[in-house]
Amino acid sequence: MTLAVNAGARGIGLVLGFVADRLLGDPRRGHPVALFGTAARRLEHRIHADDRGVGVGYTATLVGSVVVTGVALEYGCRTPWQRAALTALATFTVLGGRTLEREATAVYDHLVGDDLEAARQRLTHLVSRDTHELSEAEVARAVVESVAENTSDAVVAPLVWGTVAGVPGLLGYRAVNTLDAMVGYRNVRYRNFGWASARLDDLANLPGARLTALCVLAAAPRRARQSLTAWFRDAAAHPSPNAGVVEASFAGALGVSLGGRNTYRTDAADAADAQVEDRAVLGLGPAPSADTIRRTVRLARRVDRVAIAAAGVGLLGLQVLRTRR
Repeated sequence: MTLAVNAGARGIGLVLGFVADRLLGDPRRGHPVALFGTAARRLEHRIHADDRGVGVGYTATLVGSVVVTGVALEYGCRTPWQRAALTALATFTVLGGRTLEREATAVYDHLVGDDLEAARQRLTHLVSRDTHELSEAEVARAVVESVAENTSDAVVAPLVWGTVAGVPGLLGYRAVNTLDAMVGYRNVRYRNFGWASARLDDLANLPGARLTALCVLAAAPRRARQSLTAWFRDAAAHPSPNAGVVEASFAGALGVSLGGRNTYRTDAADAADAQVEDRAVLGLGPAPSADTIRRTVRLARRVDRVAIAAAGVGLLGLQVLRTRR
C-alpha cells in the first residue's frame, strides 16, 4: 500500500508541475535555478583552476548538496499530499517547456515581420553560438536545433529523473544541466575545470534523449519512419551523444536538414576568440525556414504531452516491479 501511495503522490505531483509549467512558464525574477547559478558562479570564481580534479570537486559539491536537499525535503513530507505538493513544486521549478516555446515563437514573430536583426538578438536567449551574421535560414535552423535539444533537456529528461528518483532526481538533474550550461564548454577556461560537469550531463541525459526520440515517433506517426531513419543514420555524426539523437529525430519528423557551421565566441567583441564547428548534416530535405519554427514548436508540444503520459506509465511499471520484489 505504501508503494502505491508513494507512486500515486509522485505521479500527481509530476502532472501538476507539468500543467503549471505549461500555464505559467518560468518566473521572470527569483527563479531557483537562477539562484543556484549565482551560487555556482561565486564558487567558481573562488576555486577555479585549470585542473580536472578541482572541477570534479566543484561539480560533486554543488550537485551533491542539491540532491541531499531534495532527499531531506522529501523525507520531511508526512502525508501523500505533502509529497505530491513538493513534487509539483519541484517539477514546476525544473521544467522549461513553456518558456522554450515562448522564446522560439518570439524569434519566429521577428522573422515573419522581416526584422532579421531583432530575430538574431532574440535568438541569443536560446543559443550560445554567435548570431550576428546569421541569415534567416541559419536563424531558423538554430531555433529548430535549440527547441529539439531543449525539449529533451528541459522537459523529457527531468520527467525521467522525477519518475525514477522523485524530488532528489528532479533537483539533481537540473543542477547537473545548469552546471553544464555554465562550465561545460571546450574553451581554454573550462576544458579541464568543466570536464566533470560536461561528462555528468552527458550521462544524465542519455535516457532522456532517447526517450525524446521515441516520443517524436509517437507525436509524429506519419513521419515516424523518416524520423527513425535519421536517428539511426545521422545522430552518431553529431559531437554530442544526446543532442544528435533528438536533433536527428526532429529533422526526420519535420522533413528538413539540420547541421552546418556554428561559430562560438567567449568574447563577442573578439573575432580572434571564435571557435568554429562544422557539424554533419542531420536529416534529408530543405533548410529550415520561419515556418519550420512554427511546426517545430507544435511538434515539441506534442512530444511534451507524450512524455508526461510516458512518466505515468513508467510509475505504474516501477510500482509493479517493486510489488513483485
